[in-house]
This record gives sequence, structure tokens and C-alpha cells, in this order.
Amino acid sequence: MNKTENRRPLASRDTGWAKAMARRLAETSITPNQISMASVVFAALAGLAFWQVGETEGAARALLLVLAGFLVQCRLLCNLFDGMVAVEAGKGSPDGAFWNEFPDRVADIAILIGVGYGVDQPALGWAAAGFAVLTAYVRELGRACGQEADFSGPMAKPHRMAAITLAAALSLFEPLWNGRGEVLTVALWIVAIGAVLTALRRSVRLVKELRGQA
Repeated sequence: MNKTENRRPLASRDTGWAKAMARRLAETSITPNQISMASVVFAALAGLAFWQVGETEGAARALLLVLAGFLVQCRLLCNLFDGMVAVEAGKGSPDGAFWNEFPDRVADIAILIGVGYGVDQPALGWAAAGFAVLTAYVRELGRACGQEADFSGPMAKPHRMAAITLAAALSLFEPLWNGRGEVLTVALWIVAIGAVLTALRRSVRLVKELRGQA
């Protein structure tokens, strides 16, 4: 998996714990592509947990919220370590570019649609998922036009997942005001609107860069 030309700038990549974990993974037979595949599994389970949040009450609902947030973070850890094992450990593969991008799009869709069904707002979940994919499309379109990958926000992948994880945590307190699903609904709106703004911002930047080359 070769991510050198399309790596999201992450401060966590330079931390000691991340480097140590990447070294451990590199010493095993686990490949970067397999780590990327695992991210889809975590995302699917997170989406399922979010969906079931809307079907449960009390302690079971709280447990599902915690589990869903945890699984979202596991998805992000896979996104971190697949690139580190591929690049820093030199275990990239010819088809790495595919596994770099495709699982991320599936993961976004699974999580956001799961949240949408969990709060009984499936259309909003689908919209957030569609706009999230659009942000990645504009970034890859830029690369296809010969530009550097644009990872700008305000609602890039780490921001989307941070918003959903935070919403899951805050949802634990909804019983205090007899609420149910409002926090995750607001988070979905933030993700959807933020993703639209992100796609527009990246599009404007791309057009300016292309015109500057003329």
C-alpha cells in the first residue's frame, strides 16, 4: 500500500505510542491492506450499534453508545496504522491505492447511515454519507488533475468522526432532560452541512489552482 503521495497530515503519526504500535504490527504477517479492511468491519459494527441505539432503552442503550463511539475510534486507528505500516515499514503493495480509499468511503457510509437510522432520520443519514463521499471525490478529482491532495475542512474525515464520537458521548446524558436522539441528530446535521461546505471549499481551491496554471 503506497500512501506517500496521498497522506493526510496527522499529528498522532509522530507520537511514540503510534510509532511503537506500527512497529509491532509491521513485525507480524498483517498487511496494510488487511488493516484497511478491518476498518470497514469496525465501521459496520459501529453503524449497527448506532442503529440499535434507537431500538433500546436504559443501560443497554448507554452500552451501545459507548460501544459505537469506541468502534468509530477503532476505525480511525486502522486508518492511522495502515499507512504507517505501508510507508514507514515499507510493506506497501501495488493495489494499496485502492485499499487506501475504498474502505474509507464504505466506512463513512456505514457509520453515518447507521446514525441516521438510529435517530429515525434515515434521509439525513444518507445525505450526510453522500456529502462525506463528495468531499473525498473532490480531493481525488484534484489529484487526477495533477494537484496535491486537499485535506482541508471544516468537515474532513477526522472532523466527521470526532463529531459523531462526541455526540455519542453526550447522548449518554440525554436521560437527564428526557431527550432521545437529539444530540446525534444535531451531529448529523453538522456533518452534512460541514461536508457540503468542505466540498465547496475544496472545489473553489481546486479551480483557482487550475486557473493559476493556465
